[in-house]
Amino acid sequence: MTVAAAFAGMKRVVPVVFKAGCPDCRGRFELAASALRLAIGATSRTTFYSFTCPECGACVRKPAGERIVELLTGGGVRTLRLHSTV
Repeated sequence: MTVAAAFAGMKRVVPVVFKAGCPDCRGRFELAASALRLAIGATSRTTFYSFTCPECGACVRKPAGERIVELLTGGGVRTLRLHSTV
């Protein structure tokens, strides 16, 4: 099978972007999944996502509830598990 034949039925994939805001400079922007990081902890207090503000360079960390975790993981955001699932 050729590469062209293998990919013949595939459609173009649109990159996922997430809307975000910076609490420091109040900037509003869109970030690619690669610009975000998700940490899943044992509790809701230790589960968060983070990114660097493209406007002011601040490191931003925000809490991530179940719905945010679902959206970020489904969108391809890198995830670090901070607790054991065993």
